[in-house]
Amino acid sequence: MLLIPAIDLKDGRCVRLRQGRMDDETIFSDDPVAMAGRWVADGARRLHLVDLNGAFAGEPVNGAAIQAIAAAHPGLPIQVGGGIRDEATIAAYLATGVSYCIIGTQAVRDPDFVARACRAFPGRIIVGLDAKDGEVAIEGWAKLTGLRVEDLARRFADDGVAAIVYTDIGRDGMLVGPNVEATRALAEAVPVPIIASGGITDLGDIRALCAIARSGIVGAITGRAIYEGTLDFAEGQGLADALATAS
Repeated sequence: MLLIPAIDLKDGRCVRLRQGRMDDETIFSDDPVAMAGRWVADGARRLHLVDLNGAFAGEPVNGAAIQAIAAAHPGLPIQVGGGIRDEATIAAYLATGVSYCIIGTQAVRDPDFVARACRAFPGRIIVGLDAKDGEVAIEGWAKLTGLRVEDLARRFADDGVAAIVYTDIGRDGMLVGPNVEATRALAEAVPVPIIASGGITDLGDIRALCAIARSGIVGAITGRAIYEGTLDFAEGQGLADALATAS
């Protein structure tokens, strides 16, 4: 299982939010490129970048920072989400060296957009499903939709998405542990690789996710834990690698 550092961008800075609230942020760095370099030096094999302003604006806002990170680490897989609402945005990101584009809000509003994007950019599209108590949320988690996460995931699996990022928004940024059972249930419901997100706190959480990795969980995004030091990134990835070798 791949441990993936999150770099959340707001106003050009690296921040973390609690449960997606834009007014509840912690600033960790004014230099996102340097922060990306830190995680790469610690052994990160993929980066997860989120344009938080873009998620609310509906279009890229922190694109310059994302492009700078991609330019600094050519060849490193980078997945980007936040404000991706059309094919032109996807093409622009991929042209800068980004590997995957994550479609969130627009996937729920216009599911056919995911199918079109998968045809236009095969192997490059990830869907982000953010849920609270199994109900999908959109618009930077500000609006609940009434749709169940498993139902949408099955549809997007048929479209050929490369993966699904599943975030439990009730746990994101709260350091309370991931929703292991819900993550496993989603992984078992669809034949698509699942990337877990939300709540990872320490090595115990890495062990818990690795224990269900065979269900189809290929990665886990970590943010606040590695910034605040409750989880050492290099140690966490080393543990995940060791557990994969032993299994």
